[in-house]
Amino acid sequence: MTQFYSHGKLLISAEYTVLDGALALALPTKYGQSLSVEAVDDKQSIWESYDANGSLWFKASFTLSDFIFDKTSALSGKTAQQLQKILITVRELNPSFLKENQNYKIKTKLSFPRQWGLGSSSTLINNMAQWAQIDAFELQFKCFGGSGYDVACAQNDKPILYRLKETKPIVEIVDFKPDFKAQLYFVYLNKKQNSREGIKHYQNLKGAVKNAVLEISEMSKEMLSCTKLSDFETLINQHEMIIGKLIQTEPIKQRLFNDYFGSIKSLGAWGGDFILATGNDDTPQYFKSKGYKTVMPFTEMVLAF
Repeated sequence: MTQFYSHGKLLISAEYTVLDGALALALPTKYGQSLSVEAVDDKQSIWESYDANGSLWFKASFTLSDFIFDKTSALSGKTAQQLQKILITVRELNPSFLKENQNYKIKTKLSFPRQWGLGSSSTLINNMAQWAQIDAFELQFKCFGGSGYDVACAQNDKPILYRLKETKPIVEIVDFKPDFKAQLYFVYLNKKQNSREGIKHYQNLKGAVKNAVLEISEMSKEMLSCTKLSDFETLINQHEMIIGKLIQTEPIKQRLFNDYFGSIKSLGAWGGDFILATGNDDTPQYFKSKGYKTVMPFTEMVLAF
C-alpha cells in the first residue's frame, strides 16, 4: 500500500486580491487529508472517501480506461464527475498514469469535518499529484482554477508568503509566531463557503484592484513583523475595510458580531468557513453564546505549533 498526505490551509491575508498578484500570508493546518492506494484483483477500481469521524461519505467503482464511475446517488454523482475530471487531467499531464493492467482500491480520509473548508479539494489535488508525479499547481489550475495558495499550504509545514507572478506561483517559507498567539482564535461560521463562487463574485465586481493589491501586500509583510496585538488588530481592521469596499460587502464583524470586544477578520472567501478573532479567555464563550460552537485557539489549528 502506498500513502500520501497533504495539509489543510487558512488564508490570513489577501483574500481575493491574491488572484491579482497580492502577497498573501497563509498557514498550513494540523488538519489535512490522506490518500492510500492498494492493488486489488477486482474487475474495476474502487474509490472510497471517509470523513474525519470515520464515516464513509462516497464510494464508487470506476474503470481505468475512461474513469467512468458507477454513480449511485445525486451526491455521489457530482463527486464522481469531479473525480473523473481530476483523473482525466492527471492522465493528460502524465499519459502513463494508471495505464498498467492493474486495478486499485483508493481511500481518502479527512482529519477535519468536510464542512470546515480547510481544503478538501486542494489536499486531494496535491495527493493525486504526488501519486502521479506531476505538478500539483498545474493540476489545480486545470481542474479548479483559483490562486493556488491552498496547494502551496498542502505542500508545506510552515507559514508561507504566496503570490502569483505572471500566473506562476511564488512561495516563500516564513516565521509567523506572534507573541500574542494566545490571544488569537479561529471560529467556524457554521457553513461551508464555495470559494469558486466567491472568486466569481469578486471578478464580476473588481474595483480599484491595483491600489488594493499594493496595500494588501504591504499588510501581509507587516503582519509578520507585528509584536503587539494592538498593531495586529489595526492591520486586521484596515484589511477588512479594503476588501469590504472592493467586493462591496459589509465586514463580518459589523454584520454579525458588532458587540464583540476584539477584532475579527474573514479568512478566504467571505461569508463562511473560519474567521480569525483576537480576544482573551472570554472569547470562546462569546461565540458559543451566539451559536458558533467551534472556537479553536491559534496553536491548536496551525501546523507550526
